[in-house]
Amino acid sequence: MATALIRRLPAVVVLWSLAALVAPAAFAQAEQRALVSAAALTFSGFLADRDMGALKRDLGQAKAVMIAPEIAKASFIVGGAGGRAVVVARDSRSGKWVGPAFYTLATASVGVQAGVSVSEVVTVVMTDKALGKLLSDHFSLGGDVGIAAGPVGANSRTYLLADFISYSRSQGVYVGVNLDGSVVTTSDDWNQLYYGRPARAPDILVRQQVQNRHANELLNLVAGAAK
Repeated sequence: MATALIRRLPAVVVLWSLAALVAPAAFAQAEQRALVSAAALTFSGFLADRDMGALKRDLGQAKAVMIAPEIAKASFIVGGAGGRAVVVARDSRSGKWVGPAFYTLATASVGVQAGVSVSEVVTVVMTDKALGKLLSDHFSLGGDVGIAAGPVGANSRTYLLADFISYSRSQGVYVGVNLDGSVVTTSDDWNQLYYGRPARAPDILVRQQVQNRHANELLNLVAGAAK
């Protein structure tokens, strides 16, 4: 009976009704989708920067990549800064890149150069220990795991033995943001909104229980750069 009724409805009414069901979900994901798209743009910009030679080499050995399109000085963190980030990880068995999972970063002592208030940061996750910390609820960079600022220059190379290696720019210029002391916290509420169901970092980055096709652009960019 319901099927017969639908057949009698004008096509435009049926399409409008279906759109009404889909729209709330898309609207609920708006901020998360915007962050993932911004992360793809940031990552693409770093790849195009000829001074990011060391970053491009590090990606070949990376366990995961954390991308923060905007780390800003924040009045609610006295003398510090904060922002949101996404993490994509390489599956250890297949080599496939998966994610993203959502995180927040906050620190009371970001070493941003004078006059620089907003930076974009790409942090390469180099060790299993670092990846394991990303699967926890929160941890401290420089406290629980080591972090170092990556070198810049077309012919630069990384000889650092660090869990995380961080590269940063502000308005296209390398600024050397110091994330030492930053607290990284998972954003389970953002994960749930983006994937439409409760999901924690291990569900996304290890068990791969959820996916969102919207992330394909970012995943493809990272996979292509990390070959």
